[in-house]
Amino acid sequence: MSARHLLLIDDEPAFGRFIAHAAETGGFTAHVTMSADPFMQKYRDLKPEAVALDLGMPQVDGVELLRFLAEEKCTAPVIIISGFDRRVLDSSMRLGSALGLNMVGPLEKPVRLQELLDLLDQIKRPSPA
Repeated sequence: MSARHLLLIDDEPAFGRFIAHAAETGGFTAHVTMSADPFMQKYRDLKPEAVALDLGMPQVDGVELLRFLAEEKCTAPVIIISGFDRRVLDSSMRLGSALGLNMVGPLEKPVRLQELLDLLDQIKRPSPA
């Protein structure tokens, strides 16, 4: 079976390495981007099986990226990651769902490794028929 690809956008290199390591532990090949243009190009080139995005980027709003994914008709499960208040995470999850995205769950920074692994495991499991 070929590797599943996870595409991440986060502007903190150490955090990107943490997510990449966890994703690889969970059976994914991780692709880390730090800004919007490389993220969008990599998404188009790769068509990843999972997407993780940080809402709080210095040069792009995570909501813009949710809209981009919706315009691209993304079917990959989406994980929202942020240090913002839980209400912001919840409303972003609702917005993603309203845009037709497959929103898996939010992760609050600092992210707990087990929570991340649990979400990745949920993505890997086949959906009930």
